[in-house]
Amino acid sequence: MLLSMTGYGDAHLHTEGVSVSVEVRSVNNRYFKLAVRGNELFSGLESQIEGVTRKFINRGTITINLRIKQDVTADKYRIDTAVLESYMQQIHQLGSKVGISETPHIDSVLQLPGVVQENTDTDDEQFNAWPVIEKTLKDALEKFDTMRRAEGENTTQDLRENLATIASHLELIEAKSPLVVDGYRDRMTERVNKVLEEYDVTVDPATLLREVAIFTDRVNVSEEIVRLKSHLGQFEKFLTQQESTGRKLDFLTQEIFRETNTIGSKANDAEIARGVVEMKTAIEKIREQVQNIE
Repeated sequence: MLLSMTGYGDAHLHTEGVSVSVEVRSVNNRYFKLAVRGNELFSGLESQIEGVTRKFINRGTITINLRIKQDVTADKYRIDTAVLESYMQQIHQLGSKVGISETPHIDSVLQLPGVVQENTDTDDEQFNAWPVIEKTLKDALEKFDTMRRAEGENTTQDLRENLATIASHLELIEAKSPLVVDGYRDRMTERVNKVLEEYDVTVDPATLLREVAIFTDRVNVSEEIVRLKSHLGQFEKFLTQQESTGRKLDFLTQEIFRETNTIGSKANDAEIARGVVEMKTAIEKIREQVQNIE
């Protein structure tokens, strides 16, 4: 089954005092490249996030947007009494100087810098939040996987249509090729005999046939046809395998193009040339599609 390298998936989960949102996007790349964006407080979890992601994705440029919000509880904050006492002392001293004896409201004092501090233990927060993050990440990756499997099925259908186009033209070329070889050999023999008669030269028939055969082999594309049919068969086989085979398909596409190009260069025939042009057009479509297969 083919898997597209482009896809999207998202998931959201709120539980155990933690709200997590995950978005997964990817585009094609020859290698695995991951970028995690989100709360710096949880940047230490990137290795765990990559480990989970690699179970779903083998290659591509993947961007994961991670948003984490923890519920606010009283034990997350503390009042720095030393700072508070310092503020109160300064306020009373200032009040004595200007003749104001009014005590400031506690709400106002608590808003002063440094009075209320957040209890932060990054390691504990990461450890406690990881199960929720992991669950949300897996949910997003499963949605992502569903989308790219659907794209892979559509791509498989398109690839088969282009393979059928190549096979159809190859069948016509295979039927026409022997006629091209025979015609070339007959024309070659006729020209050589004409030159020999013109200069009154006698040549051993076996030698003449051998030399003509050497030149005739230049337009013989039977070996290329055999290899090309084998490549097409392998390509179809890879389409039915369980694992995605993007790299193998990319290599086979190059080989299919090489054999097709050789046929076009060797076969000195207008009808075969037209078939080769159609085959190359289909191969180019395959090449573009394969670049997006994992």
